Formats: sequence, C-alpha cells, structure tokens
Amino acid sequence: MLAILWTGLAACAPPQDRQRAGVGRGRGGATPQVGFVVVRPTSVALTAQLNGRTTAFESSDVRPQVSGIIRRRFFTEGSRVRSGEPLYEIDPRIYQAAVDQARANLASAQANQEAAKLLEDRYKPLADIGSISKQQFTNAVASSRQASAAVAQSQAALETAEINLKFTTVPAPITGRIGRSLATVGALVSANQPAPLAQIQALDPMFVDIQQSSAEILALRNSLERDGMVAPRADVRLILEDGREYDQVGSVEFSETLVDSSTGTVTLRARFPNPDGVLLPGMFVRARFTQALDTRAFLVPQEAVARDVKGNALVYLVGPNNKALQTQVRAERALGQDWVVTDGLANGDRVIVQGLSKVSPNQSIDPVAASSPQRVEVQNQGKDRARGAG
Repeated sequence: MLAILWTGLAACAPPQDRQRAGVGRGRGGATPQVGFVVVRPTSVALTAQLNGRTTAFESSDVRPQVSGIIRRRFFTEGSRVRSGEPLYEIDPRIYQAAVDQARANLASAQANQEAAKLLEDRYKPLADIGSISKQQFTNAVASSRQASAAVAQSQAALETAEINLKFTTVPAPITGRIGRSLATVGALVSANQPAPLAQIQALDPMFVDIQQSSAEILALRNSLERDGMVAPRADVRLILEDGREYDQVGSVEFSETLVDSSTGTVTLRARFPNPDGVLLPGMFVRARFTQALDTRAFLVPQEAVARDVKGNALVYLVGPNNKALQTQVRAERALGQDWVVTDGLANGDRVIVQGLSKVSPNQSIDPVAASSPQRVEVQNQGKDRARGAG
C-alpha cells in the first residue's frame, strides 16, 4: 500500500521533483545525460622495448708476432692503454743478432756490386776497340747486375730482421682498457699460438645489440607503407639490469640484413656514449625506442572502451538526432590512461565517456561535454520514500 501511494505521489509531482527522485532515469525511462569528448587525430609514438646485450665498440687481442721468452711486462692489468703503447718485451738478443748479420751481408753485397760495376766500366771501352771479346764484356755486365740484385736481397733481409726486432716489443693495437695478462714474465710465446697475451676493449662509446623478431619488423614496414606512419629518428633509452634508466641516450646505427634461422630475429645495433664506464661488455639490458609515429591515431580514455566476448573493442558515439551509436574500433595498445585507436573513428567524432552504464544502442541521449557538471542519481531513495509517504 505504501509503494502504491509513493508511485501516485511521484506521478503527480513536478518534472524536476521526479528527476530528483530518480523516476524515469536510465534505460527504459527519461533520456539519460551522458558526457562525451571530441576526438581528433594526433601523432602517437609506436614504442618498442626489446632485450639486448652490450658489446665493446672495439675489441682486439694482443698477440705476439715473433717467438721468444717474455722478459718484461709494461702495463697494469685493468688500466687504460693507448694505441702503440708497449705492453710486453720479448727477449730481443737473437733478433738483434739477425739484424747484425743481415747488415753485414748487405755490406758484403755492396762491396761485390762496386767491384762488378768497376769491371763493367773498364771492359766497355776495350770491347768497343776490340781489345777484348764481346763475350768477356757480356759476362762483366751480367756479373754487375747479379751483384746489384744481391744488394737488393740483402737490403730486404735487413729490413725483415729489423721488423722482427721491433716485434720483440709488443704494442697495444688499439686504445682502450686492457684486461688481465694471460702470459707471465718468463713464459715462452710463439707467433702462431692460439691464446692471446691479453685483450683490449674500447668501452666509450659502446654498442648494444638488440633482438627483434622478423614478424614485428615486417608488420612495422607494412604499417609504414599502409597506415600513414612515419619513421622518426630512432633515439634509444636503456633500462639496466638493476631497473635503473641509463642516463645517456643512444641511436640506432644499423639493422642486420639477415634473419637468424635459429631464433627468427634480426639484430639491431645501437650506439651509446659511455664516459663513466657504466656499461660493460656482456651486460643484459632492455632497450626502449620509438620505431614509428602514427599520425592518424586517436587517443580515447580507457573508460570509454569496452570489449565484447570476442575481445573486439567497442565505443559509444553521439550519433545523429542524439542517438547512442555503438561502433567497433581497433584499440590494440594503451598509452598512459588512453587507448590508441587506429581504426573505426573519424575526426570530430563525439565519444561517450560518462554515463555509459545508462546507455544502450540506438537509445536517445542527452549529450554534454565531459567537463560539464553531470546530473547525479539520488542514492538514498529509502529516505525520500519515507518523506513522500509522510
């Protein structure tokens, strides 16, 4: 009886009183008020976060080029060395002796050359007047040329011996930080040994090798060609192993032209400044960079997007004659508090973001800007009914 009385009183009440009482609101009642936002196309970065490993900018093994006993080591393990700086000394005495011998052989060859040349010059006028046979003169000329060739051979042998003598001092091939020494003083080394004496790595700048699947790269290229995306300058940020962001910005140098058949990935190489030596070769990092800019995307608040049972993204639009129009969109990724919608919307569409619980497809609605004050349903209807009954 009390319920019937309340219904009758509500029906006789003015319209504004009925709205405050919540009569005729929502589905099946009075026109619900909804808040909307007007969407415009904008540029949205397509960001990738991929795993990678650091690699030295340059790496070189220190190897002996002659055989012998190591007499001295000139560097401190772990220190920075410069290109050409001496690192080891191999016993040079046998190579010094070879230089002395080659120099003596050259002097002997030069003496023989001088004698042969004098004989050739003496025989020439005699051969012209017929005092000696032409054969004797020919033999003298041949001996002089042989003596000149012997000088050239001796000169080359001397240069080889001097080069080998220089090799007894083992220099740094590149500038960088040298690791531990793999050979000690007194060790016998040879020119063909497989193990290096030490290793030098240049750590500033550093490379980061990033792995990306070939399927993702193919999809990106298709998007660049079809979906209005543009390729920006690829600045790269690093997330270190402890979760911190590296304070230097890198850039993508190049991409490999082949796919690793075992992993199905392509290697991208980025270059990073490393002035403080934070990055070390072999570190595991995560690289975050923008691969493309979608210039025709829409940012839609996440609360405006729903999903059906198949996972399709749905939004409500303010349609013609203020009807709620439900439409399917493509929203495959989020950016902050918004979904990035790449298909299904047009410039100027009014997307409903407030009051969605009261809206059904093709329902009449009262649209207002989302920033406008919204009418609020009366929550404590029990007290209102009690007052109405009184």
